[in-house]
Amino acid sequence: MHQFEISSIGCHSSGSASPAAGIVSAVNAMAPAGLGYLAAIMLTAITTIVAIGVNSGVQIPNVSLIFVVPVVIAAVGFGLGPSVCSAVLGALSYNFFLTEPRYLLLVDDAANIWAISLLLVVGLIVSGVAFTSQRREKELLALRRDVGVLQEYCRDISKTHNNAQAAVSTAARVLADLFQVPAFAAIIADDQVTSLKCAGDLEPKIAEFEAARLSVATGSAQRAGVYPTLDSRFDFWP
Repeated sequence: MHQFEISSIGCHSSGSASPAAGIVSAVNAMAPAGLGYLAAIMLTAITTIVAIGVNSGVQIPNVSLIFVVPVVIAAVGFGLGPSVCSAVLGALSYNFFLTEPRYLLLVDDAANIWAISLLLVVGLIVSGVAFTSQRREKELLALRRDVGVLQEYCRDISKTHNNAQAAVSTAARVLADLFQVPAFAAIIADDQVTSLKCAGDLEPKIAEFEAARLSVATGSAQRAGVYPTLDSRFDFWP
């Protein structure tokens, strides 16, 4: 048994980021999303060319199903938005290039109306299913990573013996790995910080130490930016 316990652990709260940092994050997030939509448009364009080529040589009754392919690729590779975009563009392309009258967004045959509607519905369903499957796979991978981090923590903490600084260092590192944010762990005795270790590029300030002491004193979690720890950038757990 160890003769000490880590009194308080804190993780940087993403909600406490500055407005400038939020703008930068939004811009960085928009770039991959824009590339995803561009890729969806290109995939649908290539599929349209293939469909026109195939349909000009051989009359295939279910040629509209080829437009499901870019929807699946977009959903798996780029997410829900690009895949929905591909589904809508596929239905419009099929109507414009492959149904009579050609090169107009008009339909003379009622059967083609059903075909276009079915294509759109199937595309949206496939888009949602593929996106959900991809998200669940990512969640499973994240869960496996977290389990691995916790297993490593158990091994490392068992090697610290009665070394308080080593235990605090291990706890801070594991917190940062789990939550992917700056973190620190501390031992607080008699309202004084006796051991402290940070992981990440943020150093705790006076407001954080006060929040940590309050968390230990009350035995409850303290959220960053919430009364009475308004100036704290970290969430704390005793």
